[in-house]
Amino acid sequence: MLEERALAALTTLLSPDQVFTDATALIAYEGDGGLDRGRPEAVVFPRNTEEVVRLVRWANEYGVPLVARGAGTGLSGGAVADRGGVQVAFSQMQAILEVDPLGRRALAQPAVINLALDEQVKTSDLYFPPDPSSQRVSTLGGNVAENSGGPHCFKYGVMTNYLTSLEVVLADGRRQLLGGPACDYPLSDLCGLLCGSEGTLALITAIGVRLVRRPPAVQTLLATFDSVEQAGQAVSAIIAAGLIPATMEMMDRQIIQMIEPFAHAGLPLEAGAALIVEVDGYPASLSGQMEEISRILLAYGGRDLRLARDEEERARIWLARKSAAGAVTRLAPAYYTVDITVPRSRLAEMLERVNVICQRYDLRTGHVFHAGDGNLHPMLLIPDPEDASLLERVREAGREIVRACVAFNGSLTGEHGVGIEKREFMPLMHSPAELSAMWDVKQVFDPQNLLNPGKIFPQHEANSRVEQPPRVRMPAAEDPLPLQPGELLAPESDEEAAQLLAQCTARNRPVLLMGGSKQAQAPFPLPDGDGLLLSTARLRGIREDAPEDLFITVGAGTPLAEVQDWLGRRRQQLALISPWPEATLGGLVAANINGPRRLRYGALREQVLCLTVALADGRLIRTGRPLTKNVAGYDLTKVFIGSYGTLGLLTRVTLKCWPQPRLRRSLLVPVEDLRHGLLWARQLFPLTLVASALLLCRGSQLAGRYSQQLRAAPYVLVYTAEGLAADVESELAAVASTLQRVQAPEPVACEELSGDDLWCELLRGEGENGHRARERYTARQAIPVVVRLGLAARDLPRWLIDQQQLLAGCDLVVDVGAGLLYVVIPPETAQTATLLENLRAAVPADEGYVVVMDQPRPSAAFEVFGSPPPSLELMLGLKQRWDPQAILNRGVLLPPRR
Repeated sequence: MLEERALAALTTLLSPDQVFTDATALIAYEGDGGLDRGRPEAVVFPRNTEEVVRLVRWANEYGVPLVARGAGTGLSGGAVADRGGVQVAFSQMQAILEVDPLGRRALAQPAVINLALDEQVKTSDLYFPPDPSSQRVSTLGGNVAENSGGPHCFKYGVMTNYLTSLEVVLADGRRQLLGGPACDYPLSDLCGLLCGSEGTLALITAIGVRLVRRPPAVQTLLATFDSVEQAGQAVSAIIAAGLIPATMEMMDRQIIQMIEPFAHAGLPLEAGAALIVEVDGYPASLSGQMEEISRILLAYGGRDLRLARDEEERARIWLARKSAAGAVTRLAPAYYTVDITVPRSRLAEMLERVNVICQRYDLRTGHVFHAGDGNLHPMLLIPDPEDASLLERVREAGREIVRACVAFNGSLTGEHGVGIEKREFMPLMHSPAELSAMWDVKQVFDPQNLLNPGKIFPQHEANSRVEQPPRVRMPAAEDPLPLQPGELLAPESDEEAAQLLAQCTARNRPVLLMGGSKQAQAPFPLPDGDGLLLSTARLRGIREDAPEDLFITVGAGTPLAEVQDWLGRRRQQLALISPWPEATLGGLVAANINGPRRLRYGALREQVLCLTVALADGRLIRTGRPLTKNVAGYDLTKVFIGSYGTLGLLTRVTLKCWPQPRLRRSLLVPVEDLRHGLLWARQLFPLTLVASALLLCRGSQLAGRYSQQLRAAPYVLVYTAEGLAADVESELAAVASTLQRVQAPEPVACEELSGDDLWCELLRGEGENGHRARERYTARQAIPVVVRLGLAARDLPRWLIDQQQLLAGCDLVVDVGAGLLYVVIPPETAQTATLLENLRAAVPADEGYVVVMDQPRPSAAFEVFGSPPPSLELMLGLKQRWDPQAILNRGVLLPPRR
């Protein structure tokens, strides 16, 4: 119970109408949409960030747990105060603070309703894709806490794919901004780490999200099948054909027979399965997409294909899918929804296994699930919620279902979260080393265990105030490591890599991590003293290839080009690119290298599904699973993206695969004046739907090969679109029309050259000012300094105009949509250091950054990164837990030891 003095102090922090302690009022806050219950001792309603700061400081002073709460629509007990304490209800922080159409970004407080944000940005022809079933009532804060998805996440992804910044209050009361208006901030993606953390690491007070262009048209089709297996095979065939529908939702016979008497949506009661397929894009492409999909559905046993002729009929089709919960409650007063995810190729097997389990426990069930991403929701009916033995059978059935799911390389929760419901299931999916790594994160962010205690972790760990999970045994300190200073280590397996790092930690020998070759090392100094080099050159090759499930797992030392060649044989690709031929997948992830195609496919952080990582203390962990939807614990994958090898050695990388585009075409526009080029680019940006590049380049020699006009112009504006032919042609026609309207020169169309090609050319230093031939690339002293500058997309054009003189003599690439500027400083430039210093001085530290991507000679860490980011202290805390002797890439996060 709250002590009287603590309660008295609480009432002085807020006005009386912001603090509820009445027992009757607290009943409404005992639960969420799940089965678990727990009554808080008080509920408070902050109205701004400063009040949240005061609450957290009060909680620290009196040792009171705080449990964040949004709309209470969660399904795993994540917002249930099962240990008492105070619930922080954010319902009064519901303002949309900013919508930036130019930068396609919005900023909102945590209690903004998901659908309300989407409706507001719709007026600017923009789209916020994460759409959980509770979209009409769930809040953005809750969506972030549970990393929510929805029917459209197969094509568009989940909440973490759209999160750009978080303003949070940490457990000690500090106010912290993670991320911001720019893209690709240096070092670890802590913003991504907090997404899905269920309020256990910080309290969220503002949320920045990216937006995309709203598709101009959409079509919806309903098909029926004799069996779930047939429908699942049809889904796989659609994907194999290189099509990416906006959504593919499936219902089985049991749920159809529950829904149809309730919704009267015209579902055939005898069907074994019903499949909803929705496509979007330009109107010219929809009929072609649907014709191709229909042929596939019919070939795999589909029948009674029903294409919505208008919005009213489309709404009736979706009514069938969204009526599941209402229909079930007509048959039973309660039900338990199991949330699991498996690779989509295992859907039919998993459904059969679930049915067998439910039959054995004498439970009635039906299935609605996201067939495109393998997310299942078996609904177990509970006719008598007061029957203790029935509830026990439901829970035991749930455990068996989760166990079966994990055996299929799935996740115990795709979108509902762990919370209370599945915390005891976590060891089924995660090893002791993985759970201990997650507990390390909790200790760094919330060492007193005050924020939503008892969630996510099994009880013996959640109750701990100190770390208890087992550690890997260290080698005896007196055992020498028989290696000479500067010697190159090249482990052949994940386990050998972990063992080598454990030995180095025991002997306090620093290690510099490198990619597949010495030339591919990070631009940091070699370790001093008895330091060693560790290469991933032998950690290479395909480890698991899953074309039906659209993922591939490779050794971290595998070159990107090798994987692209492998996938290209079956017309698939990774949505990654690198200017450097020897770049490895592990190196690209560690440095968070993104190219222009992020405009079409999303950033690198959205392509990495999971990692295998050797920590410096010898623990070998697997972060994530090869799934679109997975919220089983902290998203440790995000911590290692951009960490430059300071937190662990990446040994395996699992990446999302995409169909190769059926058409890729570019329009190249000669530009005489920087101001005009930026103005035209801004006019074109709202058109980007299937665009994979919108760049303004200075110094390209490749572009000059296509026309005299391009060769003579100082700048070239390139717009590349790729995807289905009808979409590409529709978009480029609109681009050409816009260019004509703004009186730009007539563009040159080509299919041989893309924005990727120009980006790579210039970053390799092969532009007009690079003055070096391709064969000189491996000579480190001959390469230019490549700098990436990040600002809010809407602010970058104005900044560029103001800094033209500063950038004279350098080749440039302006990534208009991302707000990124790449500056290529030729090797002969004498005042490189001064130019870099001036660039950093010209970028407001609270709005952007300047980071060195490549340079001739390694230099000290903060000559690479500039000023330490605000989140550095948290990253250093993680390093202390995972690399206690700071052996990994010393001098990157802190100056090297002397």
